[in-house]
Amino acid sequence: MESPKSKYYLTAKKFWRTVVDIEKTADTSELQQQIEFHKRLLNIFQAGNFYYLVFNMYIGEVEIISEECENLIGYKPEELSLPFLMERIHPDDKAYFLNFEYKVVEFFKSLPYEKVKSYKVQYDFRFKRKDGHYIRILHQAIQIDYDENNFYRTLSLHTDISHIKQEGKPCFSLIGLDDEPSFFNIQLDQAFTKSYDMFTKREREILKCIVEGKMSKTIADELCVSLHTINTHRKNILAKAGVKTPVDLIAKAIKEGWL
Repeated sequence: MESPKSKYYLTAKKFWRTVVDIEKTADTSELQQQIEFHKRLLNIFQAGNFYYLVFNMYIGEVEIISEECENLIGYKPEELSLPFLMERIHPDDKAYFLNFEYKVVEFFKSLPYEKVKSYKVQYDFRFKRKDGHYIRILHQAIQIDYDENNFYRTLSLHTDISHIKQEGKPCFSLIGLDDEPSFFNIQLDQAFTKSYDMFTKREREILKCIVEGKMSKTIADELCVSLHTINTHRKNILAKAGVKTPVDLIAKAIKEGWL
């Protein structure tokens, strides 16, 4: 679907072009292989309905959008373009989106090549569905096609978290994978500062499961540990987070960008 290229889109496109000098072509089968290879992103956080897309940094456009987008936002893949999607971001969240993307570009340009694969981008914004209602989208993205000089494509996951976060300003985090440090709830007027991770690696695995609505028995089975061990971890997680209930834990995890 054609959409006017707003100043927000054109400004964001300038950011993206600073990390890629040349266009790299890739056929659909190659991109699908990349998606399958990076499916770990799709398992990091699934607290609601989601769809995925592949974004081309050079042309500033999406190349693939999964069919699940129709269930989530009401539009079929062939109806969508990136300018069209950006125009449906809530007016109060557009400036956040633009600043987040600027910070993302700044961060990845500063990373050593070997560490690029170990970081996930995460932020949220409100999006206007085809029926006119706003939902809150959690945007997660990883780099899937890059070299030492250019970033060509990212794989992004859009999840509906309206049932978890109804209010509040958008939150931006850079999540370290493979034991890399994370940067939680980044303030846009500050330099990147490594965040103290209050949770152990195992606690973070369990936290993800809790947010996804899994019961203790299910978590124990998936992680191959006892139910008693999971319940002990749950108590420790609640205590570290400073909350009393799983509902409060989920809300705070989203607000603080812990996932």
